[in-house]
Amino acid sequence: MAAYKTFIVHLQRATGRKAQVQDLVSKAPYDAQIIDAVDGAKLPQTVLTNYYSGKTLFKPAYPFKLNVGEIGCFLSHRKVWNAIVEQNLDAGLIFEDDVQILPGQFGPAVAIAERNIEKLGYIQFQVRIVPDQNQVLAETLNAKIVQPIVTPLRTSAQFVSRAAAERLLNLTQKIDRPIDGFLQLHWETGVHLSCVVPSGVSDRTAETGGSTLSAKQPLIKKLARELKRNRYKTQIRKYSARSTDVIG
Repeated sequence: MAAYKTFIVHLQRATGRKAQVQDLVSKAPYDAQIIDAVDGAKLPQTVLTNYYSGKTLFKPAYPFKLNVGEIGCFLSHRKVWNAIVEQNLDAGLIFEDDVQILPGQFGPAVAIAERNIEKLGYIQFQVRIVPDQNQVLAETLNAKIVQPIVTPLRTSAQFVSRAAAERLLNLTQKIDRPIDGFLQLHWETGVHLSCVVPSGVSDRTAETGGSTLSAKQPLIKKLARELKRNRYKTQIRKYSARSTDVIG
C-alpha cells in the first residue's frame, strides 16, 4: 500500500490562520503533519547568503531580487520535500495555511492524483482557474489532470512524489527566484508540473489575514516592476512553448 502524508506549511506568527490549519488537519485525506514555515524576516544573513544566489542559475534570468519572505517560502517547501524523502513516503500532499478543502470536489481530485503521482511527479491543486489546458493526461467522470503550456504560479496545494522531491532538493542548494517561478522551469528541472481540475481547493488568504509575502512599494516602482514582469512572462511563455512533452 502506498505511503502518503499531508503536510501543512504554517508560519507561527500568522495567528489568524491557526483555525484554518486545524480545519485542514480535520479534512486531510492522510495523517497530517504541521511544518513550521521558515520565517524569512528572522533568518540570519549567513543563511540568506548560503541559499540565495546573486547570479542567474536558470534560464530565463529572473529580473528581481528576492525579498526575505520569498526566500523563507522557498526554504519552507524545501523542508517539506526533505521530510518526504526522509520519511520514505511515496508522496506528500502539501498545503499552505491559507487554503480550504472543498470536500465534494476534493475527493475525486485527490483520487485521480493518487493514481498518477508516481508517473507525473508533481501535481498542482490550483486555487485559480487553470489556463492553457494543453494536454489531458488522465480523466474520470469528476476530475481530470491537464498539463498547461505555461505552468501556473502559486504553491497553495500540491501532491509531490518522493522522486520529484529528491530531484528538486538537489537542484535548489542555491536559489535565484521564488519557488513558484522555479517550478515553471521544466526545461531546467526535468519535472513538468500538471494540474488536477477541478482541484477542490480554494484560497482563503484574505479571510486569514492577507499575504505574508507582499511588500508595499511606491507607484513608480510598481510600474517599473510591472514592465519587467511582463518581459519575463513573455520569455517564460517562449521557453514553455518549446517543450510540451510530459517529463516524468
